[in-house]
Amino acid sequence: MSGFARYFRLLFALGRYALTRELAFRANFIVQIVVEVLWLGILLVFYRTVFARTSFVADWNEGEYLFFVGCYFAMESLMETLFLENCNQFADLVRSGDLDFILLKPLDEQFLVSCRDVNWSTVPSVLLGGAVMGAALAQLGWPVDLVRLVLFPIVFACGLAIAYSFLLMLTSTAVWFVRNQSLYEMWWLFTSLMRYPRDIFQTDWAALLGRFFTFVIPVMLVVNVPARTMVKVLEPEAVAFTVVVAVLLLYVSRKFFRLALRRYRSASS
Repeated sequence: MSGFARYFRLLFALGRYALTRELAFRANFIVQIVVEVLWLGILLVFYRTVFARTSFVADWNEGEYLFFVGCYFAMESLMETLFLENCNQFADLVRSGDLDFILLKPLDEQFLVSCRDVNWSTVPSVLLGGAVMGAALAQLGWPVDLVRLVLFPIVFACGLAIAYSFLLMLTSTAVWFVRNQSLYEMWWLFTSLMRYPRDIFQTDWAALLGRFFTFVIPVMLVVNVPARTMVKVLEPEAVAFTVVVAVLLLYVSRKFFRLALRRYRSASS
């Protein structure tokens, strides 16, 4: 436990430092927040326009879909807050040889690579996503269900773990490719798939695509299962599958990252 407490304290210190640095350039910080708010506003206007012309998208009504959008926005913003910018910088660390300085520190390399900076400009977006989910539940007249209230943060954390695992594996490829910007296009593909309920992929080739990105590359579990757990039919097998996938991918991504580090050639070699 002392090890976990140490890393938690370190993450808190890194976050406090990042906030101090952000506030040194307040105008830029505020603009970034405004951009995130506008992006959420555009999403809400778009889906409100859709539901002005139909009652259901697949089998999701407006309140349920609003909860899905809030869940997606909170998930994506949390990824950007904690991991995305750090992972984007990994290729530069490899190319410049600055990764040497991280490897020399008496701390876990994966922690330092993926968590050394906190993007505070997207923290309000996490809260806004939570507010959208709350508004959706109020619109639905959602009855308090303790089982769902307990399961939701668990599967939400598992969705975050799945997304982080894919991002870490894409990041690790920089050791071999150095400039792996094209591979990051896959990450934006994944986030695009996370944005929609799996139910819209129901016919012909779309059904194959939905199954592929649920069971082979399970990015559709990231938002679909938490949202369905809260506002649709509770599916214990889907919850259990998501937990298993999250644990497995965390293990696989950790091994892949360690393999990449073993292939790394430092600036002095």
